[in-house]
Amino acid sequence: MCDHSHSSASEPLQDKDIETLRILLAHWIEHNKSHEENFRQWAHKSEKLGKAKVSEMISKAADSLNAASSFLLEAKKYI
Repeated sequence: MCDHSHSSASEPLQDKDIETLRILLAHWIEHNKSHEENFRQWAHKSEKLGKAKVSEMISKAADSLNAASSFLLEAKKYI
């Protein structure tokens, strides 16, 4: 009987990839937050400029970024 429980040479790479993923998730969440804030500022400015439809679309884009960040936060829990 052959024992296949020896550690894999790819484990250090796997650990490195997991750490990279952890870092990327945090970065993406922060990056989205920054863009979302900027989008909301411009949605507000667009509204003041009388560009209601532009404001609406930018607000929807901001909402989408917020939703994406929620998914990324959830993913981060499983690392």
